[in-house]
Amino acid sequence: MQVSDVTSFLSSITPFNHLNDTDILQLAQHISVYYFQAQEMVPLDNKRLFIARTGLFNVYNAQQQLITKLQSADFYGYQALLTKLEDDNQVVCEEDGLVYWLKADAFHRCRFNNEQVELFFQRLFSRRLHQYHEQNANTRFTLKISDITKERTITLSPSHSVQDAAKLMSNERVSSLLIEDNKQLVGIITDRDLRNRVLAKALSADTAIAKVMTASPHTINYNAYVYEAVQKMSQFNIHHLPVLLNKNCVGMLTATDLVRHEQDHPVYLIGEIHRQMTVEGLTRLSKQINNLALTLYKQQVPAYEAGHIITTITDALTQRLIYLAKQQLGEPPCVFTWLAFGSQARKDQSLNADQDNALILEKEPTGLVADYFSRFADFVCQGLASCGILLCPGNIMASNVDLRLSLKGWSSRFASLINTPTPDALLKASIYFDVRAIDGSKALLNALHEDILLRTQSSPLFLYHLAKNSLNRTAPLGLFKNFILEHDGKHKKSLDLKKRGISLITDIVRVYALAEGVHEVNTRERIEHLKQSSALEVKHGQNLLDAFEILSRLRWEKHQSDLILEQEVTNLLDPSKISSLARHQLKDSFAVISDAQARLKHRFCKD
Repeated sequence: MQVSDVTSFLSSITPFNHLNDTDILQLAQHISVYYFQAQEMVPLDNKRLFIARTGLFNVYNAQQQLITKLQSADFYGYQALLTKLEDDNQVVCEEDGLVYWLKADAFHRCRFNNEQVELFFQRLFSRRLHQYHEQNANTRFTLKISDITKERTITLSPSHSVQDAAKLMSNERVSSLLIEDNKQLVGIITDRDLRNRVLAKALSADTAIAKVMTASPHTINYNAYVYEAVQKMSQFNIHHLPVLLNKNCVGMLTATDLVRHEQDHPVYLIGEIHRQMTVEGLTRLSKQINNLALTLYKQQVPAYEAGHIITTITDALTQRLIYLAKQQLGEPPCVFTWLAFGSQARKDQSLNADQDNALILEKEPTGLVADYFSRFADFVCQGLASCGILLCPGNIMASNVDLRLSLKGWSSRFASLINTPTPDALLKASIYFDVRAIDGSKALLNALHEDILLRTQSSPLFLYHLAKNSLNRTAPLGLFKNFILEHDGKHKKSLDLKKRGISLITDIVRVYALAEGVHEVNTRERIEHLKQSSALEVKHGQNLLDAFEILSRLRWEKHQSDLILEQEVTNLLDPSKISSLARHQLKDSFAVISDAQARLKHRFCKD
């Protein structure tokens, strides 16, 4: 055995590539090399670690069922080494190959002395995807309201006088009060209200608060992110947000709180967006998005939160374009709701997302109404395109006349999709059934959403076809857990992390959500709801969550790599370019998807 061959191999594989040259040389001195021929049984014990150098090896359980295959850089025996329990599995050589045997003492010494090696084998041993966590995540960009707000309420009833309010605000040294009736939030009053609505109008000091307060104020959830508060305050030009926890008011968030904690926060880009008065200004600001993404990545913000931030910026751009459209075209002739479909609706947008949007109109889109909203939608969609949110190649946009409908029209459209699940209807269902209101009247969407869920819950035929349609694409994992690569159009083979991974999980979860009447649209929130309601077993739901997290993380990392290399941002990943641990996690993620598809088929596609 040439020691240089062993050290060279160890240096190239995870986790030993974290060791220095001296440690690798010491490790190599405790390795012996064995050659196995095809069909030969590999003897196992808990005194050494199996490292595949070349060849292919099958692992069978006690019932002689094939569990997995081991190839170059794969490990076996760490289970027994970590637990000291006997292993009933058998390893049989399928293709002639070399095996490195690492002595148990050297293995334990190595992992005890190197955190990366220990962490790798602990994760590998568990084979449970939720062992993955973002390490040293910087919370600078993911502060929550709960991080900067104390649970403290200063309240009065609406029947108290404005003088009572002024006295209490002075005594407590606050700029606003929560107004509650029977412990239910009904409004707020601020020092600005006292100045503009009382003093400026010469109202008496005994005027009831109810007459001058802001009724039904905008609120923020205690567990929401700080950047969501920035977005809401900027959008509605307000400086105070009551904080809710389980529908109860627990405090007040002010603009001063945000400035104190977030002065240098890049997501203040949102505030700048809401101050722009031209499309050109929005276009200029949108060029900062990629730099913001790189900053988020350098600060180790997890993929999930990064997707939420990117979506929030797209929401802000959309809302400001709607404002500018009104400035140019005049006030709309009727109430409307601007809808987002797909990833924007789910709040998991990536850097290369395109537009998927539509309009619900209070009135039928005819005459002046049709003309106004045609120009309105063109303005917003073209504005988004100028900001880098690409026009949808499938024309799923509000600028398409077929996607500007009244509430009745949309209800009929969804009823048709559900009652007649043709291939085209199912394709649209995979887009339309993930929907969120971005601007305008949320009541229109709420009414439509209730109607949709009532229909889907009572339509097993639709769920059957929707589930069957979601099984048309499978995870790119072969019979023996080898990746199935596709040509990416540039004579390279790769994995499409979205089409053959993330979207498959989204499709699976959507079927369950529609069957159970789940109101959440975000994939993670849907899974959590389904776990709590037992529509998904906790274990299987957790596996889906973990697979979704890992695939999202790998896509996020791939996008950052594309940005750094100044090349087109794509979802195409070459698995040879990632670490051994990441490949293991990727394989496990695809295996979870395959298992989830089998369960989906069993539940919804019984013929």
